Amino acid sequence: MAFKNLRDEIDTVLKHDPAARSGLEVVLCYPGFHAILFYRAAHWLWERGWLVLGRFVSHLGRLATGIEIHPGARIGRRLFIDHGMGVVIGETTEIGDDVTLYQGVTLGGTSLHRGKRHPTLGDGVIVGAGAKVLGSFTVGNGARVGANAVVLSEVPPGVSVVGIPAKPLGGEKPAQKPAEFLPYGTPCDDLPDPVARAIASLAEEVKTLRARLDEVEGQAVVPRKPTPVPLDAEPAAGGHR
Repeated sequence: MAFKNLRDEIDTVLKHDPAARSGLEVVLCYPGFHAILFYRAAHWLWERGWLVLGRFVSHLGRLATGIEIHPGARIGRRLFIDHGMGVVIGETTEIGDDVTLYQGVTLGGTSLHRGKRHPTLGDGVIVGAGAKVLGSFTVGNGARVGANAVVLSEVPPGVSVVGIPAKPLGGEKPAQKPAEFLPYGTPCDDLPDPVARAIASLAEEVKTLRARLDEVEGQAVVPRKPTPVPLDAEPAAGGHR
């Protein structure tokens, strides 16, 4: 069976989870690691035509870990499933190397045909807790999917997406170099505050309107005030007292 990379799987957990103290702890206490073991066995059976048995082993893995991985999915090396409860990975999903998934992630399909209907995740992708990636498109290498995002279309390499439906964060352009590991796929330190952005936009608009008002007032002609007439002045000729 394809268990030759298990050392890499253990080292990946130790690298990305500061709560993990030892390899033994990972082997005994991490459901994400257990789910990978069940998947490798189920996928080995599936590839050799033992479809029902493969599904049964997959089902046992789901019962034991709360993580559902279809044996037909294709998963690369060093997949890190952190916490993991509620993760669902569909049959035609393809996952590259060094991918991280958090609890509640769904890699699902939106069609009923038996062909490719689930997403493809490139190398180094991080999908935050509760995110849904739905459809047969590609999430590029190094992309980040924020927590609870719903991704319905392709994500370019190196781009972070958030929201429902998911959009690039602040019009972000693809990264020019590999991004660092980002817990939960969400840049919490520099995530734009929508209220602050709205206030800043209003302040800028007020500033523009004030400048325009000053310009208009500067161009206006000031009317001449009438000369006051003394009360004891003589009336004009032909006038009456």
